[in-house]
Amino acid sequence: MANKPLLSPEQRDEAAHKIREWLQSEQDVELGRLPAEMLVEFIEQQVGRHYYNQGLRDAETLIRAKVEDISDGLYGMER
Repeated sequence: MANKPLLSPEQRDEAAHKIREWLQSEQDVELGRLPAEMLVEFIEQQVGRHYYNQGLRDAETLIRAKVEDISDGLYGMER
């Protein structure tokens, strides 16, 4: 089963455009549109999941801390 894309088509286009701009300005390398889109797809499939999963872990940590704060607040209200 193929992985669901993390980026919308618009986000992928923007990422490919930014990669092409960066390569041209910083590395003096010209990359065509299709190779840039393929590079974005590769990065998304091979690296993106690590960032996505880290984001989920960060969100879980934040939610756990907020739930703990709420529990502490409720405990403090007990009579």
